[in-house]
Amino acid sequence: MQLTAGVGFRPEHFEEAVASPADGLWFEVHAENYMVEGGPRLAMLEALRTARPLSLHGVGLSLAGADEPNPDHLSRLRSLIDRFDPALVSEHLAWSMSGGTYFPDLLPFPRSHAMLAVVCRNIQITQQALGRAISVENPALYLNVGGHDWSETDFLRELVSRTGCGLLVDANNIHVSATNLGFAALDYVAALPAAAVTEYHLAGYSADPQLGSSLLIDSHDQPVAPIVWALFERLVYQIGPKPALIERDGNVPPFGELMVERGRAAELLASVLEPQNA
Repeated sequence: MQLTAGVGFRPEHFEEAVASPADGLWFEVHAENYMVEGGPRLAMLEALRTARPLSLHGVGLSLAGADEPNPDHLSRLRSLIDRFDPALVSEHLAWSMSGGTYFPDLLPFPRSHAMLAVVCRNIQITQQALGRAISVENPALYLNVGGHDWSETDFLRELVSRTGCGLLVDANNIHVSATNLGFAALDYVAALPAAAVTEYHLAGYSADPQLGSSLLIDSHDQPVAPIVWALFERLVYQIGPKPALIERDGNVPPFGELMVERGRAAELLASVLEPQNA
């Protein structure tokens, strides 16, 4: 099956997800939620995988952390990959663990020469342990931590060059970061290493309760905003059609509402493919 647009899988949508006839539909799950020995979660994922391709999206490898990725975490992730043969495997460009202590967030870091070496090391360790390349997602940023030797797009380009990883481009994260840090989202898109992009994400954001629209939160609890749809369209026409995911982790609507957004993404991808296939 050629993957077009997918949605983040929610257990409450299981029956509708398995029964959906949509062409090219696929589902993404957070890998850490399924790193168990057995039980109903894995049984549900087995049934879903029988019907549709899967993507495993990690949140716990801490690729930008000073410590090397946890070997037990990598082993359990490898077991999940071997069992479900996902079409896509991805992680975040962030850190969330230090000295064995895990933090409930995806934290920023200075894009320095030293940190580039650390992130490359951690990606290489991960890919060797998993037996496959992964894709790395651009972060949502809320403040400039300083100490940068690289722009974010140049940092991503160098990661790809040194490790062979792919890029998961999150359109919502670009808009959130551009608003919060004051750069031009379209300039960021133009500077991306297009050949390395393997996947797109789309999600909704929220304004900070106290600071309002001057600080946007990558909340995944709202529909995709018009400005993010426009940015996604620019990405698709510049880079080309890639599998695109609708993310929704809070205020989760009925499956049908998610599929309306998914259908919009699929139509945009098809509009780029059609002239090439004519």
